[in-house]
Amino acid sequence: MMQKEIAPNQATWVSILPAYSNIGALQQGMRVHGLLVKSSLYLDIFVGTCLIDMYGKCGKLDDAMSLFYEVPKMTSVPWNAIISCHGIHGHAEKALKLFREMREERVKPDHVTFVSLLSACSHSGLVEEGQWCFNVMREEYGIEPILKHYGCMVDMFGRAGHLEKAYNFIKDMPVKPDASVWGALLGACRIHGNIDLGAFASEHLFEVDSENVGYYVLMSNIYANIGKWEGVDKVRTLARDMGLRKTPGWSSIEANNKVDVFYTGNQSHPKCEEIYKELRNLNAKMKSLGYVPDYSFVLQDVEEDEKEHILMSHSERLAIAFGIISTPPKTPIRIFKNLRVCGDCHNATKYISKITEREIIVRDSNRFHHFKDGVCSCRDYW
Repeated sequence: MMQKEIAPNQATWVSILPAYSNIGALQQGMRVHGLLVKSSLYLDIFVGTCLIDMYGKCGKLDDAMSLFYEVPKMTSVPWNAIISCHGIHGHAEKALKLFREMREERVKPDHVTFVSLLSACSHSGLVEEGQWCFNVMREEYGIEPILKHYGCMVDMFGRAGHLEKAYNFIKDMPVKPDASVWGALLGACRIHGNIDLGAFASEHLFEVDSENVGYYVLMSNIYANIGKWEGVDKVRTLARDMGLRKTPGWSSIEANNKVDVFYTGNQSHPKCEEIYKELRNLNAKMKSLGYVPDYSFVLQDVEEDEKEHILMSHSERLAIAFGIISTPPKTPIRIFKNLRVCGDCHNATKYISKITEREIIVRDSNRFHHFKDGVCSCRDYW
């Protein structure tokens, strides 16, 4: 209706495109791109940057790069977008290469540039390169770190297993740590199973952000992973007494010009029976190839057969199975999640990509995973 009555302008598209990016609506975003090509608005630096961001966040990094080379690049805006896109896809080396090109073009980076670079280094385990970026930001460009930069550094050290270094970094910070900083440390403690430091980080988290249920879930997961169910009960009771409820996990997939959303344990989809039948078939084939369910990712104290069913009912598996039965054989499947992908689903998806001979692209709350021929682009580091 709007297209017939009032022509959309730059501000309209800059408002609309991020919505498509956030939900992974690639087909709808591509239709908008077609309209923008006709009006030449795609060459506008802000509209063009939104298109770069849309393609990158929808898993089409090559298309994002093609657009990047077309738009004006005199300011940090498009550079920030393309560096961020490479970071979330796990291509930290390429992000750093783009940063060097940016410097050669004498385009001045800003604080957003360095958040993207530090995040990219964190997700790829490039600790030395991340430290270099942090020093360049302060010493060459005179940009004082803000809490986002400090949070990225703690995350980078923590993911790489340098938990003591991460903690010492927090102690030496010239500003008071916020929830993002303590949350990064807690997340690292979950990855590496450090329950004592995790409990310490959670105490500080509950002080600065007592109403974020995600932190209670993280601490609960640390206890559950080592079978310390009394700790799980204690944290869950604390969250319940605060009136907090866990964010439901969901995954979406765009197929046949429609976005379908699946919640963990979903039984209401019109193709529910076909989806679970496909999952059972996949499960059998996976086991014949050596797959063993990892029950440490089931955070309930239940019997093993029930644990296996819970894992099989995770939202991304439902979405992947729906994608398999709804799209032509061997075509890519793109999944978008609101939470971090669990380790068992990550392992299972590697097997599924090999069995079905498909590339499966999953964007979780942190980054992209490209599964192909039984291997993930993250190299199991995320």
